[in-house]
Amino acid sequence: MSEVIPDAAIATIIAERLAQIHSQIPPQVKLVAVSKYTTTAAIRAAYAAGVRDFGESRVQDAKLKQTELADLTDITWHMIGSLQSNKAKQAIAQFDWIHSLDRLSLAEQCDRLIAESGKSPKLLLQVKLAEDPQKSGWTESELFADLPRLEQLTHLNIVGLMTILPLGLDESQAYQVFSQVGTLAEKLRSLPHWANIRELSMGMSADYAIAVKAKATMIRVGSQIFAGLAS
Repeated sequence: MSEVIPDAAIATIIAERLAQIHSQIPPQVKLVAVSKYTTTAAIRAAYAAGVRDFGESRVQDAKLKQTELADLTDITWHMIGSLQSNKAKQAIAQFDWIHSLDRLSLAEQCDRLIAESGKSPKLLLQVKLAEDPQKSGWTESELFADLPRLEQLTHLNIVGLMTILPLGLDESQAYQVFSQVGTLAEKLRSLPHWANIRELSMGMSADYAIAVKAKATMIRVGSQIFAGLAS
């Protein structure tokens, strides 16, 4: 049986880990603390250390945490996991950001739901610029093919791109893929209707330093903050 770590010690450890991460990233890069595998007590410790952005992957799990943390009214909640069509309505209601808009049919569904609800989270298009059968998202050619239809979805507040790297890339390969995402964003910004593509959500615990070098504006870090503390 693993040793139970007292809450005070957890708070100290989380604060130290966050300080280490912040020492490695520019202040303008937004840190999204990926809280999907941790407890509300650990989230409160991260909040006390200054974190306001938290990422969850499952709509129902997030709902329970959001209810327990309702007193922390300035938390910004990010949906970072794959979004199933049957959870889209709930996700739009619960999250301030959705990072995983990964296909045209989902975009069309979200456009209808946002029009009905009036709730308009910030949205990121998930792109896949390195071959990986385990990941979803648009390739560059697929995205440009879908742009005319995406432009008709006037209720979507699309503000950037998100990517997840395939496993097994070395540092040079990872930097190349992250840089390609930035280049794609530049191409989009040069077009009418797409000037708001400013956010680049890329980089996780294992590769966020590389992503920052490639001009990430948001990183999604979980294990380097919460690992070994609570599950």
